[in-house]
Amino acid sequence: MKPAKKVVVLLSAGLDSTVNAFDAVKHGHEIVLALTFNYGQRAAQKEIESAAKLAAHLKVPHKVVDLPWFKDFNKSSLLVEDQAVPVGAQVEIDNAQKSAESAKSVWVPNRNGIFLNIAAAYAEALGATAVIPGFNVEEAATFPDNSKEFMDTATKALHYSTSNHVTVGCYTVHLKKTDIVRLGHGLKVPWEMIWPCYFSGEQWCGQCESCQRSKRAFASANVDVKHLFKDY
Repeated sequence: MKPAKKVVVLLSAGLDSTVNAFDAVKHGHEIVLALTFNYGQRAAQKEIESAAKLAAHLKVPHKVVDLPWFKDFNKSSLLVEDQAVPVGAQVEIDNAQKSAESAKSVWVPNRNGIFLNIAAAYAEALGATAVIPGFNVEEAATFPDNSKEFMDTATKALHYSTSNHVTVGCYTVHLKKTDIVRLGHGLKVPWEMIWPCYFSGEQWCGQCESCQRSKRAFASANVDVKHLFKDY
């Protein structure tokens, strides 16, 4: 990512977005705003609570943006209560076909496209020249809006829609989850503050796709966070 003194971070409090926020600080950037979106997702309450704690820990401004009209899309199991989120044996993170099927279930129409455009508007208004989402190469295989290609294309579009030519940059876009955990461990991320789960509960469920990927990544990186999972 090109140097930028002032940045806006998309902070869902998940593994990827949290590590990017900490890495931005390490690189000397001023986070003028950490944005968390409430779009009716099942984990909204815990994401908001966790993001607020992380922002306070980093001493950066935090804002929750409510997007209630996401419910009109009526598509994703993350938004629609009568649709089941794939869990347990329904999720096979090393099976490309199964991963594609589970991705369809939790896909939210144009979510990251909308998020980046909102963040870019805040960035322009606050004099920031970059927005930083939490993308990774592992999930980009089934979620194309996590890919570097999407990020670079978004930057091209923002060149026309923002007067200060806001760019999109991400420190983890080339990394798999295990490498992101290692990076975060080196940055001293307080893992108990993050929320990588698709659900709101007392602990990370350990069964949804996001939890399963996180579980494997922490184990592979030899970082013990077993106590944070409900089912390990």
